[in-house]
Order: sequence, then structure tokens, then C-alpha cells
Amino acid sequence: MPVDFRNTNTLWASVAVETLFYWGLRVAVVCPGSRSAPLAIAFAQHPGIEAIPILDERSASFFALGVARRQHQPVALVCTSGTAGANFYPAVIEAHESQVPLLILTADRPPELRDCNAGQAIDQQKLYGSFPNWYHEVALPSPELPHLAYLRQTMVQACDRAQFPHPGPVHLNFPFRDPLVPLPHAEAAAIAQRFPPAFFSAVRPTAFQSTGVPPSSIRLPLSIPPDRRGILVAGPAQPADPHRYCEAIAHLSQTLGFPVLAEALSPLRNYAALNPYLISTYDLLLRDRALATELAPDFVIRIGEMPTSKELRLWLQHTQPEVWAIDEGDRNLDPLHLRTIHLPLCLEQLVATLPCSPPLACPPSPYLKSWCHAEEAARRSLQTHFAAMEELLEGKVAWLLSQTLPENTPLFIANSTPIRDMEWFWQPGDRHIQPYFNRGANGIDGTLSTALGIAHAANSQPTVLLTGDLALLHDTNGFLIQSHCRGHLTIVLINNNGGGIFEILPVSQFDPPFEEFFATPQNVEFAKLCATYGVDYEHIQSWQHLAQRVSQLPQEGIQVLEVRCDRKQNARWLQENLPKFGPSVDR
Repeated sequence: MPVDFRNTNTLWASVAVETLFYWGLRVAVVCPGSRSAPLAIAFAQHPGIEAIPILDERSASFFALGVARRQHQPVALVCTSGTAGANFYPAVIEAHESQVPLLILTADRPPELRDCNAGQAIDQQKLYGSFPNWYHEVALPSPELPHLAYLRQTMVQACDRAQFPHPGPVHLNFPFRDPLVPLPHAEAAAIAQRFPPAFFSAVRPTAFQSTGVPPSSIRLPLSIPPDRRGILVAGPAQPADPHRYCEAIAHLSQTLGFPVLAEALSPLRNYAALNPYLISTYDLLLRDRALATELAPDFVIRIGEMPTSKELRLWLQHTQPEVWAIDEGDRNLDPLHLRTIHLPLCLEQLVATLPCSPPLACPPSPYLKSWCHAEEAARRSLQTHFAAMEELLEGKVAWLLSQTLPENTPLFIANSTPIRDMEWFWQPGDRHIQPYFNRGANGIDGTLSTALGIAHAANSQPTVLLTGDLALLHDTNGFLIQSHCRGHLTIVLINNNGGGIFEILPVSQFDPPFEEFFATPQNVEFAKLCATYGVDYEHIQSWQHLAQRVSQLPQEGIQVLEVRCDRKQNARWLQENLPKFGPSVDR
């Protein structure tokens, strides 16, 4: 039992850490600092917890987010007092918005050293505002058994609240008095003889039941008439069991006879054989106004959050269908303010209410056939166009990755343009690729560090990051994690020397100040940057070159594959070609 009786602080911190271990926590990310020394030592010396030291707090917090996102389990995040904890803030927000369990332990000065100009002391009370699931100011360390019992139950409560009623961050603020290092003290040593052997025996991982009620007692608000022009809309999803998730949606689609408009940030497009009614080109199809009118639904079942596609959002806003939003949480997931009924169910609960029917039990309606015919034609048009493309335009990168990445590859996608390229051009297949992303707050901060967290937790499965140059540069301190990261990360870097997303927005027409204040080109030589961090680098010269490099990935380390593109040329290409794929359908 790794309880450290050397002094009151080591006893307090080791009881906290041992409780976390008994609850089931296995990974802690620890940032350097003096005030947090008792916690850092306790985590570093625990034989059952992997403690990972990371210099930069912002990078550390997004790395922890990546590990927690991949494992669907809380990860502890430790820092010293002062502004160190403030650097966790963006990751705390992302964890809240995208429901990822994080356990944040900030060390603090004791009460007598606050508000008196003591060094490295700021107001850390509720530092993260309303974003944590729970906040608690931990009591000052004490060697007394009743106080240690309080600490044990507080740590259990923190872990539980990071998972239920929905996953998210929890913040515990730990004040410590000197000595912060493990100098022996008789008072703490004396408690060793009286410490109960079964002190942690009741601590164990809590099994949370999904919210909602048994399927037999679920009453849907209305029945679904068979003649309804209905669609399923599957938004971004990072499920713990992608195959089961895709099977459930396929069953729902085939039972109802509804097409599935599948966001590229869900696993659906990568389990395409399960679902014959999969629609991946809806953003392109809806750019044809006549076709968009022809395909207008009167009923929508939306699984989870709204997809990225602006065309889809505008179309739904214009057509005003009735919507059932399926999400087991209590969030308002309707930014369009449609005629929406929120059903607080998980997907599996909804599917359990349906009759057990064989695949394709509902004959395809003319409406469903129209969707499938349009999808087939648009996919064929995309395939023909990209197969003939020789120039390095960034849209083809996502298209190529969808067909060349090894099976089961975890793929982290940076925000801004890469997300849109995925939505437009990621082709359905059966490679079982699992997309990961930070779409809670949609920021570019922490891109590299989150991807490294995914790679670290991927059980030796090589991982890929698709990113633009600005998102990577925003988080270059993530490269410092390399020596502590298990597994491998390949970074497919689209370098268009600036913010390509802004080139397709109206602000691009106003230059100056567009180029300097929006596109913000950085003119960094990535080969030299990679050499500084000891990261392998390669300049991609052709599509064949890229396909060769991503089809077989290394087992360890980090490599950067730089694809240099012209963002203005790409913007022109998108403007000219995106409207063509939909109208090319022969109706």
C-alpha cells in the first residue's frame, strides 16, 4: 500500500493518489513546480499509475485531454500555484464542451499566504468558472484519520463527478504548507501504526448506468408514419465502441428506410458496408438549389450534435422540418432553433424501441432512392475528378487519406480547413478509421498535444494528425512531449502559409488588412523546426509520394509529412468546383 508517512503533506498527497488508483485512474500528467511537489512525488512514485512529466501547462492539459478522449476514462492533471493553472483553461473549456473527463489538481498557497503579496499566489477559487462539473477547495493537510477519510471520499466524489451525469472536468484546489519536500516528521510517522489496513477497501470504479429508462418503458412522442420524407443526420461522434455505434445507426436507417447523412467526423463513413443508405456528399448535393428542394425532408432524426456543414444547416433552416434530437445529456443541441423535440436517450435505447426486423426490411421509397442515386453520381464525379488531379491542392489530401490509411488508424483532425476538407471529400470505405477532434469549442489551440495524447493511448496503433500550418505552429511546445509519448504520430501538414479558412470567407475581399491580420502568414521552414525538436521530416513531392508514406506507418516517434499548397489557388478551386459536384447528378 503506497501510503507515504514521511510527513503530513506526503501522507495527504499519497492518500489522495492511492484513492484515485483504487477508483481506477491510471494516467496522470504532471507539470513542474514547487507548491505541487507533494502531489507530483506521490504520482511519480506510485507503481500503478503512469505519471508523465510535461513542461508546458497548456500542452500538458491538451495531451491529457487526448488520452482521456481516447480511453474514455478520467486523466489527472497536476500543476503548481499561480498562473500555471490558468494555462489549463482552454483545455478545461474543451473538456466541458465536448464532455471529456479530466481531473484537475491545482496546488495552492495556504489561506494565510493569500491576498498578502506572497509570491506565486493568485485567487484560484473557482478558477475555471462554470466549466467544471464540480469544484472543491480541499482542506489543509492533516494526519488525523477522520480528515484522511474526508480526503478519500472527496477524491471518490471527484472521480464520480468527472463521469456522471455526463463526462467533463472536475477541479480540486489543494493548499499546502511547507515543507513541500518529503522531510521526515514524527507526527505523520506516528499515524502509520494506527492506519487501518482496509482504509481503501470500499473504493472501486463506479459503474454508471446510461441515463434514461429501460427500452420497454420508453414512449416516443409520436409514431413515425411509413410515408414520411425522413432522414437521419449523424453528427460528430467519438464513441467508445465505433462498430456498435455504426451498427445501431444502420439498424435504425434500414428499419425506417431513411438515408443517413453522415458527418465525416463520425465513424460512419468508415464502416460503410454496414449501411447501404449512407450519404456522404450531402454538402455538395445541397449546393444545387433545385436538387435541395427536391430532397427536402419533413422529418429529421438527428443523432448527437449538428454536423459541420454550413450548407446542411442553411437547408434545414430553410425547410423547417420536424426534428427529433437524440442525445442522452441535458444540453440544448439546436443552434438553428428548429421545431425540435429533445429525446434524452442514448442511440442504443432508441434502437431498442424498434421492432426486430431483418436488414432492408423497409422497401426503399422513391424519396430514399433519389438520395441514393444522387449520392452515387456525386461520389463518381469526385472520384473521377480527384483521380485525374496532379497538382497539390489541399482538398485532395483528405480524399487520398480516406483510401490509403491503414485499417483502424486513429486520425486526429485539426480545426478550420482540414475539418471542411474531411466533410467535403472523405470517401466512405471499410477501413474502420476512428476520427478524433476538438469540436467542443472549435479552437486550434492544443492540436499537436491532443493528437499526441491520442497516440499515447492508442495501444501501439500508429496515429495520424491532419493539420494546417497555423494550428501546428500554435502548439509547437507539444513536440517537447516526444520523449514521453508511446507509439507513433504521423503529422500530415498542409502548409499553405496562412489561414486557408479565411480565404473562403467574405473578409478575404478586404486587403489590406486581410493578409496581415487574418491570413497571418508565418513563413516558417518546417524542416528546420523539426530538426530543432529531433522530429523526422519529409517534403511531399507528389500524391504517389504521400500515399506511399501514409499507407505504411512507423511504430514509434513523430514524423512530419509537409504538403505545400497555395491557399489562394485552393480557394479559387473550391469556389469553381464545389458547386459542380451536386449539379452533375443526372436527374
